[in-house]
Amino acid sequence: MDLGKRKKIAILPAGQWGRALAHPLVHNGHQVSLWIRRPETLPGLLGSGEIPAAATTTHDPAGAVSGADLVVLAPAARALREVCRLIRTAVGPETVVISASKSLEPETHLRMSEVVAQEIPIAEGRVVALSGPNFAVEVSRGLPTVTVAACHEVRLARLVQDALMTPRFRVYTNPDIVGVELGGALKNVMAIAAGMGDGLGAGENTRSAVITRALAEVTRLGVRMGGRPETFAGLTGMGDLIATCTSPQSRNRHVGFELGRGRKIGEVLAGMKQVAEGVKSSRTVLRLGEEYEVETRIAAEVNGIINEGRTPQDAFRG
Repeated sequence: MDLGKRKKIAILPAGQWGRALAHPLVHNGHQVSLWIRRPETLPGLLGSGEIPAAATTTHDPAGAVSGADLVVLAPAARALREVCRLIRTAVGPETVVISASKSLEPETHLRMSEVVAQEIPIAEGRVVALSGPNFAVEVSRGLPTVTVAACHEVRLARLVQDALMTPRFRVYTNPDIVGVELGGALKNVMAIAAGMGDGLGAGENTRSAVITRALAEVTRLGVRMGGRPETFAGLTGMGDLIATCTSPQSRNRHVGFELGRGRKIGEVLAGMKQVAEGVKSSRTVLRLGEEYEVETRIAAEVNGIINEGRTPQDAFRG
């Protein structure tokens, strides 16, 4: 597959992040098809301009993928296996799969690229992880954004870089796919902790301390799991952590903020239209810490509040 060549690209599903990624791809002249999971939402999406005019839409996931050079997978983690199974037979031997979800599978503790490789064996070794301090709405609006394409096979990371890079959407490459994926997944839990402090009114000093200690916790665990230390000091570690822990756009911070204000987790989640991956990941990160013999105190406190009936006041008092 040549760099600079106009490519056929499928995005599944056309959620907020999938729609956002369509914008730089269309800007670069690629043929982009988005899979609309719920047909009834299409008129509203087209009317709002969230889907670029030059992109096409389909209700057939396998049809979108057939003959595609690149396939972008951007579902919530819980739906990734389902989406992979829908397109498994349509993925070609030369197709590059971009995994754009930031999470760990709760049951298996697998990274998203590992889930893709299990479900679509033909794609093993051809999965590129996309991660960074990226809020979908800002990418859609064309605000300056930086992200990372990671793959052991650097040539494939560069292929994704070339497809996505625009003057306002800068893409770096990194061979450390393990560290890049773990940075994006582990920080979700830490953002809940930072949000809780803000909801409690704990102050700027506390927020800075939580972010700093969270980076240390993420780095220790990520390195034990095979990531490189320098990866966690970069865009997909520190950069993503800062954005997710401080921005009102962050779903995970929002969960923590509402918990800090005294609301219960069920009530908070019931009022959300999108998934906060850190809620499911808190127990996963705690168990990974036990497995790799790494202290994960922040994850333990978040898990205690979400799953064990503790309160944010208990956590911040301790």
